[in-house]
Amino acid sequence: MATRTLLRYVLADGNSLNSHLLSFLPTQPPKPQLAIGSTTALPPTPDSLTENHRFLSILQSVIGIHAHEDPYVQSQAQAMASSGGSNLGSGGAFFPQQRQKRAATKGPGYGGGGGTGGDGAGGASAQGGMGGAGRGGHIHVYDNRHPPDFGRIPDPEDIFGSLEVDGAGNFVDGHGHYQNSGTYRICTRDGILGLSPFLRQKLIERLRQEEQMLG
Repeated sequence: MATRTLLRYVLADGNSLNSHLLSFLPTQPPKPQLAIGSTTALPPTPDSLTENHRFLSILQSVIGIHAHEDPYVQSQAQAMASSGGSNLGSGGAFFPQQRQKRAATKGPGYGGGGGTGGDGAGGASAQGGMGGAGRGGHIHVYDNRHPPDFGRIPDPEDIFGSLEVDGAGNFVDGHGHYQNSGTYRICTRDGILGLSPFLRQKLIERLRQEEQMLG
């Protein structure tokens, strides 16, 4: 029987009597390939949770494709432009364009969870700074389990990646050239994966598509 908690499901792990699968899907029997991961303790902790790397890749793909469509992320981009990059409202962070390098060949959604995402390694999480109005820069897309203080940069383990924004608060080339941070962790001492309602719905839709392909 699936137990639902915080918009996720706790399912029996058919491969182990001592662990549970965590999933956004209630399917029984569960598809381990699409689970968030397996845990030997409830609630899960960083020590008890084994991340599913395939899920991380799917998560990063969904964020790369849809983050620029998220109303919350859009509001951060507009806040950056209106404030000249000094802060991003409820805790977002911005850093200027000249400090961020990206490969011209990379488009939205490249890179997988847990990897460097090409040139995105460290770029989305380690670089910081303030910019001036009209200069553009990058904003972080981050986990909402531990929103940073006003104007502060999120912890590296909470940052999914970054998007490039112009001086008017618009995403460069329409999608922002999403870059995977390579530092994100599904579970920290502050909790487990927390997405905005928009991105959570997009992730569930993608997982259902993947489930259908698995049969």
